[in-house]
This record gives sequence, structure tokens and C-alpha cells, in this order.
Amino acid sequence: MWPWSHLAFGYLLVSLLWRLRAHRVDGAVAVTAAVGTQFPDLVDKPLAWAVGVLPAGRSLAHSVFTAAVVAAVVLYVARRWGQSDPALAFVVGYASHLAGDAIPKLPAGDFDSLTFLLWPVLPLPEYEGGEPVLANLADIAAAPAAYLLASPGRLALLVVVFVVWSVDGFPGVPGVGRYLGRKTAGRPD
Repeated sequence: MWPWSHLAFGYLLVSLLWRLRAHRVDGAVAVTAAVGTQFPDLVDKPLAWAVGVLPAGRSLAHSVFTAAVVAAVVLYVARRWGQSDPALAFVVGYASHLAGDAIPKLPAGDFDSLTFLLWPVLPLPEYEGGEPVLANLADIAAAPAAYLLASPGRLALLVVVFVVWSVDGFPGVPGVGRYLGRKTAGRPD
């Protein structure tokens, strides 16, 4: 999955869970969910592709073992600080990332490519390096509208997420706007 697909999938799950809990998605929840949806790639890809200390871009932070430890630490610390909702949103976002990487493999029965979820107990599947991903990103950046319009499913997902985010009141936007306003005005955080 691409980063924006992880973000969309994770946000939809968080929004649904918050509705089921009769809670409102606020800015802190939206932002921590967004960070959670990207967390495995923010850890694994740079450490594998740029630094070379991990064997692949889906290894350490994509493992359910690491996810369980990170989730336990985040929830424990957040509970002590009285910030359980943002922590839960991060954990749901993180879990949605792992699910988003795994679910597309299931219909074809491609279970061998899911061993990253149990790394290091199971060996990692064979991966190409980061170069094909970076080349694809360059193509998308050059023609984002063509990329978006090439898939009706991709476009439908964007519309659904935008509608849900709108119904939720665009959580996160005011806080990011205030932060950027302080930065451009030269005021400290």
C-alpha cells in the first residue's frame, strides 16, 4: 500500500471505532492516527534503504511482535498522562498499516509474502530494494491526477475518506493551521 492508502484506511477505521464508542474524532486523535498509519514505514524503510541496518523495508516495525511492544508502551504511557484516546488512535493506525499490507495478499492465497508479520521468527519474503518504489513515487509526483484517475477504486476511496473526514469536522486541520501560522510568523512552538 502507498502511504496515502494507509492513511485513508487507518482514518476510516479510527472514525468507525470512534463512532462505535460514541466519541468524536478530535485533532489529537486524527493526528496520532495519521502518525500510526505511517509508523512502520517511517521506521523500516529509512533503516533498511538509507542506513542499511535492517534487512528490508518491511521487517522490524512491520512485525506483530514489535507492534505489540510499541502498542503496550504507547498505551501505558498515554494512560499515565491521561491521553488514552490519542494513544488508541495511534495503535489502531499502526494495526491498520499492518492489515493494509497483509489484506491484499489474502485473496490470491499469497501467504508466503506475509512472513514479515512474524519476523524474526519467520524469514522475510524476497523483496526488491527501494529503487522501484522511488521510481514509482517519481512517476506519481510527475502526474498525480493521472495516477488518481487511473483507478476507479482509488478515486472512490479518496471520495469516501474526504466525506467521512468532512462529516467528522476535518479534525486536525485547525491545529496544523495554528502550528504552521506560528512557524511562518517566526514564533516559537
